Formats: sequence, C-alpha cells, structure tokens
Amino acid sequence: MRIGVQLGYAGGPQDFKDTAEQVAELERAGSDVVAVAEAYSFDAVSQLGYLAAKTSRIELVSGVLPIYTRTPALLAMTAAGLDFVSDGRFRLGIGTSGPQVVEGFHGVPFDAPMGRTREVIEICRAVWRRERVSYEGRHYQLPLPGGTGLGKPLKMINHPVRERIPISIAALGPKNVELTAEIAEGWQPVFFYPERADDVWGEALRAGAAKRASELGPLDVMVGASLAIGENVEDRLAWVKPQLALYIGGMGAVGRNFYHNLATRYGFGEVANHIQELYLSGRKAEAIDAVPDELVRQTSLIGPRGFVAERVAAFAEAGVTTMLAGPLATEPSEALRFMEELRALTPANM
Repeated sequence: MRIGVQLGYAGGPQDFKDTAEQVAELERAGSDVVAVAEAYSFDAVSQLGYLAAKTSRIELVSGVLPIYTRTPALLAMTAAGLDFVSDGRFRLGIGTSGPQVVEGFHGVPFDAPMGRTREVIEICRAVWRRERVSYEGRHYQLPLPGGTGLGKPLKMINHPVRERIPISIAALGPKNVELTAEIAEGWQPVFFYPERADDVWGEALRAGAAKRASELGPLDVMVGASLAIGENVEDRLAWVKPQLALYIGGMGAVGRNFYHNLATRYGFGEVANHIQELYLSGRKAEAIDAVPDELVRQTSLIGPRGFVAERVAAFAEAGVTTMLAGPLATEPSEALRFMEELRALTPANM
C-alpha cells in the first residue's frame, strides 16, 4: 500500500506555501503521493505546478479535475504540461463532479457522464501519442464539423514526457465504477467504507475488470481518509462531520445527490434523508450534528494506534492500494507525526 497526503481546498497564499513546505517534508519522510482537490475552489493545476517545483520524487495527482469544465484537448495539454514540469510524476485524476458544481458554478449542462468520460480519455491518450486527432464521438468531434477553421486534424506541438500518463477516475455509481475498472489506471472513490465496499461496488469492479486491457495493469484503488492517531483524538471525529453533512445533505437536489445515494447504500438511508432535509432547509448546524460517529469512524483513520492499525488492515483487505490521508492536526509537526505513524502501520512496514 502506498501512502500519500490529500490536500484540502487552499486558503490564503501563505497557508498554501506552508502546506507546500509540509509536502516537501513528507516527501523526505517517504510519502509516495500528494493529491490536490478541485471543486469550486482555487484551481488544482496552479497548485500542482507549484508543488512540482518544490518536490522531486512524490507523485502529483489531481483529485479531481471535472471533465465538463475543460475540453478533452485542454485536459490532455494540462496533464502533459504538469507531467513535463514534474519530470513524469503526474497522474490525471478526473471525475464528473455533480450538477451542483457543473451547472451551478460553471453553467455547463451535466449530461452523459459515462459517455463523456470514455471519450475524454480516448482523446487524451491520442493527444499524448501525438496523433493528428480526428475523433468522431457522440459528444466530442475533432475537428469541429462545419467549423470556420481549415478542418484539418492537429497534433500536439510538444513531445510529452510520456505517451501514456496514468488516469484515475473518481466514480461512485455502479456503471461509472465498472467503466473505471475497464479503462482507467486508477479509481478514486470517496467516503470509502471498507467492510461494505464489496457489497456496494464489488460486482461493478469485477464486471469492468473482465473487459480490462492487460496493458493497464492492476487497478490502483486510491482512497482518501481523515487521519488522527493518538489516545486523545476522539474529538476530531467532529472535524469530519461538516464535510460529510455538506456532501450528503447539500451536494445535489433530492434524488440527484450521489453522496446521499452512497450513504444509503452503506445502510445509512434514514439518517442520510434526515441530514439532507436539515441541510436543504438551511439548518446546517443540525445537519452536522446528525452525522453519526459510526459513519465517520468507519470511513476515517481516527483513534488510538491499535485501532488505526486495524482500520488500515481493513482498507488493505478491501483492495485499497493507495491511502491518501488528510491529517486533522493542530500544527505541522503533529501532521508530520500522524503521517509517519501511518506509514509505519501499512502492511509492508508492520
């Protein structure tokens, strides 16, 4: 199991510069991966470029870039550019996000998520191979038919560092997870509950794996989890609840919230309905209080060292190959300690 850090949405400039120094320190301590989030925050690309200059070994992952907010060619160009400035250390993490962000913030229709995801990946890989990209998909056509240009396919001017940059997909629904297991190098699920993961996703993963090309290699299951290790960190369960309440309660309308659906499939349907009702009626503090400790505990790494060791083993048993931790720390030294202890608890180091 690889160990990495998952960065949240950056605050002020100095906050991010301090975070970048922490990432460099984590790299020296042996961390393998850093993932940078993007939703309706600062963009992830500028931060990943900054991190590329501050590090030398750690893999850089976008976690994740929504496919609707950039053209497929721009996604390919961006990935190739980040791979270039990092000397081949970039992984393109993509996802559909949801209507709340795509339509509400970007004003772009949220449609055909599976079809668009497949076509985006096919176009990206053609760009990285420096092919003259002539593509006739259902959702994307290159060159644009009837456009005012010359109508000739183009290929990337630069030579990418790699013609096959790894791609990970953030997917939750069964069909999207099946697609991910078929065509992507990695999968980035959210709020991963290891004991219930096979019930929720196992069939989809196996169906996708049956169609998977051998050159893709094994699927890298990249899971994020909040992290705090110690005898007196129980209070930090509450630190996770605002995010869970936001996603379960507020990231989408009733019937169109993927995170609410996931909580329901985990067996928390009634409480998910309650959280959503509270959140959408403006009672956010009550929605946060309604998030059960059990859901936080089982999807996080928070507790005494022995308990966290058991949770790490459970994640590994469920097929997790990369653990992206989000340290819940009061100061940088504590975050570094949590990460070092987590690394010591991974199966290879036990």
